[in-house]
Amino acid sequence: MTCQPSQGTPPLVVDDLGARYGDKTVLQHISFTLRPQQICAVLGTSGCGKSTLLKHAVGLLTPTDGEVRLLGQNLGTLDAAGHQLLMRRVGLLFQNGALMHSLPVIDNVALPLLAAQDVPKSIAYDIAQLKLQMVNMGHASYAMPNTLSGGMKKRVALARAMVQDPQILFCDEPSAGLDPVMAAELDDLILDMRDRMGTTIVLVTHELPSIIAIADRVLMLHEGTLLADGPVSAMQQHAHPAIRSFFARAKRPKAARTPNLWDTLGQRPSREA
Repeated sequence: MTCQPSQGTPPLVVDDLGARYGDKTVLQHISFTLRPQQICAVLGTSGCGKSTLLKHAVGLLTPTDGEVRLLGQNLGTLDAAGHQLLMRRVGLLFQNGALMHSLPVIDNVALPLLAAQDVPKSIAYDIAQLKLQMVNMGHASYAMPNTLSGGMKKRVALARAMVQDPQILFCDEPSAGLDPVMAAELDDLILDMRDRMGTTIVLVTHELPSIIAIADRVLMLHEGTLLADGPVSAMQQHAHPAIRSFFARAKRPKAARTPNLWDTLGQRPSREA
């Protein structure tokens, strides 16, 4: 069984992580520590190790070297039962949403509660409905996923990822495939989730407008190493040509924000510097 971390426990610590696939070294000497409620974007070109880092961070892969501590737990020392229990406090938002198309929206969102916890069905559905309202999808509770647009599917997937009130949320290319307006709305929902629920968020993404809009911190991977670590403002002024090239792309216009359920509950808190 896992224990709840103390208030000062970093949500994610990666210590000298190394990863290999056969004879190929994918990651080497990766170290960083996240602060609670931080939004951290993991960047880099295709094949640099972003997805491999994400898989190690949630315990899907075992490090070749070093260790990963998630919510205070060393993933290398957990058995299957301990890892399963820990993952109840972790949210996952997949690139394609990964919704079950044979189930209506509300069943998709309630599924983690029904599968992993001893929660009465009526309460699970009440919680699922509340999370859907938070992402402006309360009206579509009984719609089937194949009737939804791409942006709507992403919002439902976000509701499902947050249904257990996770302490840390991992997002794999959350804005991929969305038009600029829908992508900006999803960015704003992710910010709201962080501000209202205190969730630490890790984004694996290449979407520069999203990075600029919501990231507190950037980890730039390059050829399997951690090339740079810092705020977006520092990355935009970085001297390394790979980083300069990444941040030289044009910004998208900021879309008007769509009101959601939280707007009816009070003013959204301002972000901390």
